[in-house]
Amino acid sequence: MSAASPTPDATIRPADRRVSARVGAIAESATLAVDAKAKALQAAGRPVIGFGAGEPDFPTPEYIVEAAVAACREPKNHRYTPAGGLPELKAAIAAKTLRDSGWAVDASQVLVTNGGKQAIYEAFAAILDPGDEVIVPAPYWTTYPESIQLAGGVAVEVVADETTGYKVSVEQLEAARTENTKVLLFVSPSNPTGAVYTRAEVEAVGRWAAEHGLWVLTDEIYEHLVYGDAEFVSLPVVAPELADKCIVVNGVAKTYAMTGWRVGWVIGPQDVIKAATNLQSHATSNVSNVAQRAALAAVAGDLAAVDEMKVAFDRRRRTIVAMLNEIDGVVCPEPEGAFYVYPSVKGLLGREIRGRRPATSAELASLILDEAEVAVVPGEAFGTPGYLRLSYALGDDNLVEGVSRIQKLLAEAR
Repeated sequence: MSAASPTPDATIRPADRRVSARVGAIAESATLAVDAKAKALQAAGRPVIGFGAGEPDFPTPEYIVEAAVAACREPKNHRYTPAGGLPELKAAIAAKTLRDSGWAVDASQVLVTNGGKQAIYEAFAAILDPGDEVIVPAPYWTTYPESIQLAGGVAVEVVADETTGYKVSVEQLEAARTENTKVLLFVSPSNPTGAVYTRAEVEAVGRWAAEHGLWVLTDEIYEHLVYGDAEFVSLPVVAPELADKCIVVNGVAKTYAMTGWRVGWVIGPQDVIKAATNLQSHATSNVSNVAQRAALAAVAGDLAAVDEMKVAFDRRRRTIVAMLNEIDGVVCPEPEGAFYVYPSVKGLLGREIRGRRPATSAELASLILDEAEVAVVPGEAFGTPGYLRLSYALGDDNLVEGVSRIQKLLAEAR
């Protein structure tokens, strides 16, 4: 169980505290930190290949860029607009949600945010009170527990591993539930593992949450990135009894290669959306109008662009899994969604590699960066030491070169 925000030392005068306990307890985003370090080394002339950030290597589709260019020339976009989002974008998101997941919602149930991270924080802030517990399946994306803590909640981790395809069971969730449990965080497809729950599994989780009167926050950012026979299933669709206590977060970043445009959204009950909108009205006001106009073009358009990207992601997925599984001491399940692999490296820990004996996956990741000039994210960042996360949202040549370097280095393990 994650600790709640630390209590300030009563012996220290408030004026002498330079950083609040609440904000001081937040850890830096490990994925962004790895990506920043890789880019800094690249800028210094090092041939570093980065598998850290979950960012498609494709450009944003041209029709979306052109919509933004046109928006720049419109004086109406130079002014403040409603804090909760452009009405036409909210309506388009509602229509897109019905089209893609089968969930019918009204535009009044939508809040447009500055990316998925703001959507997650504002959703938790709108429903959590101090001490409320949120069940968080692990491995988890680094931002989830930090957002919960910022909102005053307590993250209760439920760990899954490669033996279950990184999916938690209803029995595990029930074992973690207490009288203080208010929310279940549910993510499928998953970052960092690429796990995708089956329809039956999603239904079972939904029935369990409804039975116990819990809220569910579900992150659907990777809804269109599923492979093979895997199927994306939206939880409020297969568990409609949860609709009044279900919050969905999503965005354009992954589907349309728009990570830098910073447009996400929250969908939920109207009272929660109104509360979150009030919060945003004081925190940031409206999302950039130019970015919102670009997002409107994206969600109102077809899915041809993501279909093209999926072909490349699927090819890279199969390549990276095969290459990693060739390494003695590495076990890499095949992900069914998103664009990450999450191999176990427990078989390498404690073995000597170029004079070093990494005892943790964090130490192994550091060794790989130093000796192979390849940036990966250790499992410690996702709540499960003993693993590495590699994003395969990078060019085919860089992917093969990067994993080949890792293969060559780790072949020296003794």
